[in-house]
Amino acid sequence: MSLTSDWPLPVDGIRFFVPDFIVTLFLENVLCKDLYPLRFGYYPNAKGHNMQREQHDDHLLIYCVDGEADLVVEGRHHKVRKGNLVMLPKDSIHSYKANDDNPWTIFWIHFDGELSQAYLDNLNYSFETPIIPLGVLPRLVAGFESLLAISASGFGQKVYIHIANHLKQLMTYIAILIPSVKAGESKSLNLDEIHGVMQHHIHEHLDLESLATKANLSKYYFSKKYKELTGRSPIQHFIHLKMEHACYLLDVSTQHVNEIARELGYDDAYYFSRLFKKVIGMSPMEYKKVRYR
Repeated sequence: MSLTSDWPLPVDGIRFFVPDFIVTLFLENVLCKDLYPLRFGYYPNAKGHNMQREQHDDHLLIYCVDGEADLVVEGRHHKVRKGNLVMLPKDSIHSYKANDDNPWTIFWIHFDGELSQAYLDNLNYSFETPIIPLGVLPRLVAGFESLLAISASGFGQKVYIHIANHLKQLMTYIAILIPSVKAGESKSLNLDEIHGVMQHHIHEHLDLESLATKANLSKYYFSKKYKELTGRSPIQHFIHLKMEHACYLLDVSTQHVNEIARELGYDDAYYFSRLFKKVIGMSPMEYKKVRYR
């Protein structure tokens, strides 16, 4: 197992080691043997934090949410900045050191598993580009914080199975974020901004022209570029977001279908129900019945 930094942990820092008997559970349990954490934590304002590994026998993910650090991977020098995700796979010779004047604040996870390399490959890792500039995303920060919160729930086996599966969710969510980074790099379409507009208008109508205007693009180019990056049209995605929110409302509230339809901007409950069935595969009433089984 790769060495972990012995950086002096402050009061608000966290460094968590998965016990050996739980690692054995991970290795033997079909629910988590494909991907599981070994150690993880949070280092705030980590001045003096540094590590050099000539041998590295697990995978390491670092998410920098503030500050800077210097990184060397296989002899290549990189600068880690706020909002960067760092991926360091098995067998990668590397070192990193927090900037003295502006030290990084990081979430980090050492992980392994039968499919751990496949999960890393899903992030399009390469030695040449071990850093992805995701930005500081509240939902991603919350994902790392949730992992730390779950670990405080105790040492029960089911808790650790949940931790392992939360890691899977986190890794696959990061993979979804990467296309938006590519869009931002091309300076032609910012998916995070567009999806933020969609979420903001989830209770209203939103047309293609409004979205294209927000992106400063023509309707034709915006629609074409969006579909290239996501696999569906902007309006299709907006409708899917609405129907996903409808499912949430059906799950957590006692609202009638026509009330939920109005809340999502549909005056015609029958039209809303047809859209719901097209997207979800069953009507809102059928969904409610399945929920209560």
